[in-house]
Amino acid sequence: LQLVESGGGLVQPGGSLRLSCAASGSTDSINAMGWYRLAPGNQRELVAAITNDGAHTTYDASAKGRFTISRDNAKNTIDLQMNNLKPEDTAVYYCYADSGTNSDRKNSWGQGTQVTVSS
Repeated sequence: LQLVESGGGLVQPGGSLRLSCAASGSTDSINAMGWYRLAPGNQRELVAAITNDGAHTTYDASAKGRFTISRDNAKNTIDLQMNNLKPEDTAVYYCYADSGTNSDRKNSWGQGTQVTVSS
């Protein structure tokens, strides 16, 4: 399973960005996908996740009300719409996919995309 992210960049506080992640390979085995972020000096944190059927989403408290995760199963993509961005959202954002079952279950990761919120 391969994941490729796009959409990062530099934005001013209060601005918006949309991140996308495209999955290829064993996409039928995906259980859920989402986004983590890692900022310097911080631990990796889950930003948002969505189940493969799109029925369930979860958000970090800091993302609720500002970020929206969505998926397009026909295209094997997920998007993260980020609005009202704050400087503390600055981080490298990594797409992940939870796939497989039982002993074959694993997480796959994208290469990361930088999001910088600064005036």
